[in-house]
Amino acid sequence: MNRRKFVKRGAALAVAMTVETKSKADETLTQQAKEQIREHVSRVRPLEIAGNLAWWDANTTGREEDFKKKEETQNRLDAELSRKDRYEPIRILAKDLKAIDDPATRRGIELLNLSYLEKQVDPALLKGMVALSNRVEKAFNEFRPVVQGTVMTDNEVRGVLKNSKDSNRRKVAWEGAKAVGKILEPDLKKLVASRNQAARSLGFDNFHAMMLHLNEQKGSELIQLFDELDTLTSKPFFAAKAEMDLALARNCSIPTRELMPWHYHDPFFQESPAVLPADLDTPWQKADLLKICRDFYRGIGLPIERVLEKSDLYEKKGKSPHAFCTDINRDGDVRVLANITPGDYWASTMLHELGHAVYSSLNIPAELPFVLRAEAHILTTEGTAMMFERLAKRSSFLERMGIPLEDPKAFGKSASKSLRWRLLIFSRWCQVMLRFEKGMYENPGQDLNRFWWDLVEKYQGLGRPENRSEPDYASKIHIVTAPVYYHNYMMGELFASQVHHSICREIYPGKPPNEVDYVGNIAVGDFMRTRVFAHGRMYGWEELIRKATGEKLSAKAFALDFKEG
Repeated sequence: MNRRKFVKRGAALAVAMTVETKSKADETLTQQAKEQIREHVSRVRPLEIAGNLAWWDANTTGREEDFKKKEETQNRLDAELSRKDRYEPIRILAKDLKAIDDPATRRGIELLNLSYLEKQVDPALLKGMVALSNRVEKAFNEFRPVVQGTVMTDNEVRGVLKNSKDSNRRKVAWEGAKAVGKILEPDLKKLVASRNQAARSLGFDNFHAMMLHLNEQKGSELIQLFDELDTLTSKPFFAAKAEMDLALARNCSIPTRELMPWHYHDPFFQESPAVLPADLDTPWQKADLLKICRDFYRGIGLPIERVLEKSDLYEKKGKSPHAFCTDINRDGDVRVLANITPGDYWASTMLHELGHAVYSSLNIPAELPFVLRAEAHILTTEGTAMMFERLAKRSSFLERMGIPLEDPKAFGKSASKSLRWRLLIFSRWCQVMLRFEKGMYENPGQDLNRFWWDLVEKYQGLGRPENRSEPDYASKIHIVTAPVYYHNYMMGELFASQVHHSICREIYPGKPPNEVDYVGNIAVGDFMRTRVFAHGRMYGWEELIRKATGEKLSAKAFALDFKEG
């Protein structure tokens, strides 16, 4: 036999044996990974469901015993996720993800590694953080502003800020709403210190940096994106604000230079003030909001009847004053908490929360493994909700849903401008939230009140109340109970615009995007189900966005949506 051929055959045989050995090794790793995931689901799924139910009960009733149960269930879940004997095999598998040859299993291990990593801290510290967070959340839910001797609900404060022409009345209502900050500040400061301690024990600089890592985001890229948004929105925002300010000042018979934060129509200036010629609330006053929501979502092939049956939708004592959607079991038990009163605010909010609901286990395939049976990312579910929320500002949507408009053209003009303003206003408000949280966790010992108002002045253009030294930052519940979350709202707005423009190109070619309302078009539901919902958490947010829209996340489509005209 030719020696050269023999050598070649020997080399080929060695390569084949190496490939076969590697294949068997990869197969073994894949089986090990699947077993780890099965073990995780068997242990953690019941704890998650119990925790979600307890969380729901606490927020809908406000009862002491329900908050206690909420804390206990969270501690049990944390105890399971903090187990080093459970984390170690997952950590080892995550170091060699490419060797796991099944994509779903590989992604499952990647996500579990992040879930367990967060809890690898001192058990006493974990319990302490849960107790603090629980106490603060309960205090926030129980708080009701006292305005000139009268106890008010959150909706009633909004009513004063929206309708009163008396600057002093507005001021005391605004101060009443902010008073919760002073109640929460001591525990919030302790919580920030504990969160930073936990993050440093895991090798992170601070809690903010850790949370970005756990949410598969890079801090430098995030700041770069928000710097670009600042440049993009600054000029049009301040031009729009000048127009708003003239109307707000005229409403209270004061010069614009005397405008203060309480002259805007919500406590944080995160929404468009109602100063346009057409009243956006009037059409909704006699509308059957729940019927409209049912009909709309059914009409696009994403029915929500099951959600509304289990939801808690109206004000009551002790209940959380805000709104949220929760998927209890990743198996179709999806609920919305709301505090509905007639008007544009709650119409927009219900379209938003039900947008979260349809991007849940209602429409994420049951065939996906449990660990992947959820939305791809915070920003993708927020973006979906925001895309549907915007419909409340389209006159064609109201008319086609059977809501009569006295002057459709006037309503459409005001609603369109209101939406444009809201996008600009919200982008600036998100700048405050992102940069405040980042700075607070990087340097918690600074004068946080001053830092808060420095950012509010810079990005929102609001005047700092003279001689005010109150912890107004602590009155924003997200800072307490949903830390390092808010920037995802803004990224969600970008995603909402990007998906909407993709839908317009594919389903409504030639029709202006600001005239597309989706009503009765089942193709819209099909688009969302196949392009967004069907993937669950199979992909990271960047890859999911490319698959859904064909492009990476950018502000290009968002800029078109707040463009004048």
